Amino acid sequence: MPLTLAALAWPVEPTASVAAYAAKLGHWVAAAKAGGADLVLMPEYACVELGAALAGRNAPDAGTELRAMVEASDAILAAMRGAAMRHGIWLQPGTLPMRAGDTIVNRAPLIAPDGRVAMQDKCRMTRFETEHWGVSSGAPPQVFETPWGVIGIAVCYDAEFPDLVRAQVEAGAWLILVPTCTDTGHGFNRVRIGAQARAMENQCFIAVAPTLGGFEGSVALDENHGAAGIYGPVDRGFSADGVVAELAYDTPGLLFAALDPAQLEAVRADGAVRNHRDWPAEPAPRSTLAVFA
Repeated sequence: MPLTLAALAWPVEPTASVAAYAAKLGHWVAAAKAGGADLVLMPEYACVELGAALAGRNAPDAGTELRAMVEASDAILAAMRGAAMRHGIWLQPGTLPMRAGDTIVNRAPLIAPDGRVAMQDKCRMTRFETEHWGVSSGAPPQVFETPWGVIGIAVCYDAEFPDLVRAQVEAGAWLILVPTCTDTGHGFNRVRIGAQARAMENQCFIAVAPTLGGFEGSVALDENHGAAGIYGPVDRGFSADGVVAELAYDTPGLLFAALDPAQLEAVRADGAVRNHRDWPAEPAPRSTLAVFA
C-alpha cells in the first residue's frame, strides 16, 4: 500500500514555552495533513529551540540548555503525542534528549494516531553530543510496524554508517526516516550522501528532514543548514540520480512524496543490479598487502 510522506525542513526560531512549541508543531502537522500526508517526518533536535527559554537566560551554556530540555522532556513528548492524536496522523517529530537510567540519550519517537509511542535511540554520537552535551549512545537499531509495512529510523549521524541501516532493512524495513540537525553544508552533505548511499545499497527509500536557520541565544541551534529530501534506488523505475523529491537548500517547508514499496520489490527482483540481494552474508575479508613482482 503506498504511503504519502511529508518531510519537514523545520525553521528554527526562538520559542518561549512548551505551549508555544506545541502550537508551532500543530501548525506544521495540520499543514501536512491538509496536503494529504499519512506520516510526517521532522528534524533531529527541532524541539531544542525551546532550550534557551527553558534555561531562563538568553545565552545558556551547553550543559544548562541540555538539562532544561531533559527536565521538560515529558511535557514536550506530551505535546508531540497531542499533535499526532489531534490530527489523526503518524508522526516522527524529530528527536528529544531524554534520561535513560544514569545517562542522557537522543531519542526519536514514532507516534501513532491513537497516541501510542515507540522509540529509536541514536546509536552513534557526534563530537558535539559527546564533548559538549555528554549525550550517550542508546539502544541498537529497531524497526516499527505500521499500516504500510515495516519502517526504520536512523538519526542523523547514524545514516552515515551502513551497518545500522542494513540491520533495519534486514528486519524488513523498506523506508528509513532520517531526522537530522547539521550546522554546516559539510555536515548536511555527509548526511545526504550517506542517505543516498543507503538507499542505493539497500534498494530502499530514505527520507531526510533538517533543521534550518537558528538564533544567537541557542547553543545547539544557533546555525542550521540542509534540505528536505527523499531518495530511492539508482536503477530502473527511478530517476537517474535516485532523487525522488527534494527541496532547495536552506528552504523551509514541507516536501511530499507518494512512496510505494512495490516499486522496491520490482527493482530488487529485476534491476540492472541487485544491491540488496548482493550484500555479503559474511563480513568482508581483511585486506592484505599486495606484493609487486
